[in-house]
Amino acid sequence: MPHTRPTTDIAKEGLFNILQNRIDFEGIKTLDLFGGTGSISYELASRGAADQTVVEKDPVMAAFIKKTADQLGITQLKVIQMDVFKFLEHCNDRFDFIFAGPPYALTRIDDLPKLIHQKKLIAQNGLFILEHTPRNQYKTNPGFVMERNYGTTLFSFFENE
Repeated sequence: MPHTRPTTDIAKEGLFNILQNRIDFEGIKTLDLFGGTGSISYELASRGAADQTVVEKDPVMAAFIKKTADQLGITQLKVIQMDVFKFLEHCNDRFDFIFAGPPYALTRIDDLPKLIHQKKLIAQNGLFILEHTPRNQYKTNPGFVMERNYGTTLFSFFENE
């Protein structure tokens, strides 16, 4: 896999254990930013997500996600090969579930919760989850609900205010 840092299995399992008590995935609209290998979106699809968008800038990874989705028979997933910030600038949609697992070296990571909040991309009763390192803190951001720590991987949860 070129240039990806997939969410660790332990962190992903922990995340979905929390989510299954908070979200009914059946029929929801999801947005996966920095799609990487697509593993988060395949997991969402297996739980019933009906309308899925994955944004991945790297052409090799975008093609990998499309191919894997086809192999898994996931038809409700569209891959947008584009820079995430460019995508967010033009996005006026609402999503029930947004996940962002940016590269840890991303310098603009702190802009993500602000942008998603400003553009009102989280649907009513929706959830946005940002994966980050302990270096970043989002407890004072609008819509922040909680943080879960899995060693070097943290997840910050945001809701539509």
